[in-house]
Amino acid sequence: MVRVVYTQNIQRHVACPEQDVPGRTVREVLENAFAENPAARSYVLDDQGHLRHHMVVFVGGRAVVDREGLSDAIPEGADVHVMQALSGG
Repeated sequence: MVRVVYTQNIQRHVACPEQDVPGRTVREVLENAFAENPAARSYVLDDQGHLRHHMVVFVGGRAVVDREGLSDAIPEGADVHVMQALSGG
């Protein structure tokens, strides 16, 4: 099982409690998480199932590389953190 954690700024827009879900890739983990929370899916992924431009996903503290296929492997014991990318000065 992998723990999926959403930041507070996302939770202001859609309820996303922490979840423990199975999966070995980012795609598998997110799809399993979204099966229980479909509102979060449309906020995090676009219509093609790619990570939205304003979203960032970290696995074990490292940003995912494959933002379209979400094929990055998830090592045993790693957490997945989903956050909204912020910019400004």
